[in-house]
Amino acid sequence: MRSEFVKCELCDREMNNLTVHHLIPRQYTKRKKLEISATIDICSACHRQIHVLFDNKHLAKELNSAEALRNEPKMMKFLTWVSKQDPQKKISVRRIR
Repeated sequence: MRSEFVKCELCDREMNNLTVHHLIPRQYTKRKKLEISATIDICSACHRQIHVLFDNKHLAKELNSAEALRNEPKMMKFLTWVSKQDPQKKISVRRIR
């Protein structure tokens, strides 16, 4: 039996499961009565790191694309590190100074 792996759109690790990240946070779109934004499929480590580092307002206004997230200096540092980690390992996230 072969299991299917899918690639995280940020760190490129092949994972069993990915999470859906709204490029403009749902809290922001609901409050402004906007349509739900586009999404990307990312691993839980990348998803948790995004929400540890950035508030929803900053995500909505500045980091509302996969490219913007990948090019943000704090995320670049995390993505460089996490891309080398075992996909089966539980990754702890923390603020990067």
